[in-house]
Amino acid sequence: MHFYPQERTGLFIDGANLYSAARSLGFDIDYRKLLSVFADESRLVRAFYYTALIENEEYSPIRPLVDWLDYNGYTMVTKPTKEYTDASGRRKIKGNMDIELAIDVLEMSEHLDHVVLFSGDGDFRRLVEAVQRKGVRVTVVSTVKSQPPMIADELRRQADHFLELQDFQAKIARSHQDRPPRPQQARFEDDADEDDDYEDLDEAEVTPRRPNY
Repeated sequence: MHFYPQERTGLFIDGANLYSAARSLGFDIDYRKLLSVFADESRLVRAFYYTALIENEEYSPIRPLVDWLDYNGYTMVTKPTKEYTDASGRRKIKGNMDIELAIDVLEMSEHLDHVVLFSGDGDFRRLVEAVQRKGVRVTVVSTVKSQPPMIADELRRQADHFLELQDFQAKIARSHQDRPPRPQQARFEDDADEDDDYEDLDEAEVTPRRPNY
């Protein structure tokens, strides 16, 4: 990975996008390991995690993961999903966090040397370009090894570095030994009307604790 020990680094994780990328490669993310990898490589300032939440439901499948991440070194950015009915009368739920992520990247870029963006969304190309003009390096984390590739070509070209998710799978993958049955996943729509799964909840099984971070 292209990091320097003293450079100030910030992680910006599009939760649904990272979940989909990892799942397309056949593994689940261990978020404790993920944080440690980048903390070991650089001076990690902050790690943001973005996800939409379905409210007013008896059980939210994403809430345990959100709570766990909040107690274990991540800065959580959430907002309620929006429900609508499409032209065929089907109930749809939208939960897009692009604006929230973009604002945080621009604001934090004044305090960072290196932005790490976990997303393959081509809409972030202009954001990456704007941050680079401030003298900040940008690494994009996604995958081209899924079918189809999860990263837009224009985003990959704009970034200073592209980090293939599969290349450091061994460092961040969750062990499947003694794994309990997987809970049913909720689904929601983003602004492009494409389905995105909510992230895996297995990390929530770990007892939350406040990190020394």
